[in-house]
Amino acid sequence: QVQLVESGGGLVQPGGSLRLACTASGSFFSINTMGWFRLVPGKQRELVAAISSGGSANYAESVKGRFTATRDNAKNTVYLQMSGLKPEDTAVYYCYAETTLNGGRHAYTGWGQGTQVTVSS
Repeated sequence: QVQLVESGGGLVQPGGSLRLACTASGSFFSINTMGWFRLVPGKQRELVAAISSGGSANYAESVKGRFTATRDNAKNTVYLQMSGLKPEDTAVYYCYAETTLNGGRHAYTGWGQGTQVTVSS
């Protein structure tokens, strides 16, 4: 129904930058909020950023001022620009998209496969 493909993770030194991208495809009727979670083994999943179809974004306190979420609705793509990266940002990052299916009658949340971000010197 909805497939999300992520790209852009990797290894970066503290203070460095990375940009993640996530593109949605499939037979959805519309895409509403898109965003990013991150997961560290042994810790609770954290919502990093969420951005509405109109471009309004919210962020976790831990990333405010360092991360910026944007989206290109024509490409069904959401981006996460990460700057000033810290070792504690190391995690697997998952994108998600809240969609509607079947002419808007059903809600469905799609998930990306996850991409590893490692911040280390």
